[in-house]
Amino acid sequence: MAQNRSSNTLIVPQANAALDQMKYEVAQELGIQAPQDGYWGHMATRDTGAIGGNITRRLVQIAEQTLAGQGNYR
Repeated sequence: MAQNRSSNTLIVPQANAALDQMKYEVAQELGIQAPQDGYWGHMATRDTGAIGGNITRRLVQIAEQTLAGQGNYR
């Protein structure tokens, strides 16, 4: 896979591999052909936006499920 060129800094750097895997899974589910060389810069903005939006939905859903399992959270 290509280098991560994102300027975002991960709070948990060990999560990088899991997030990268999620990116490929979401692309496949949406029927978007992931680049073989790992460079996403040649893809249409619409496609990368759809991938990012679906990743965000999943992460929010995971967080909601985690919080719901913990009871009252303040």
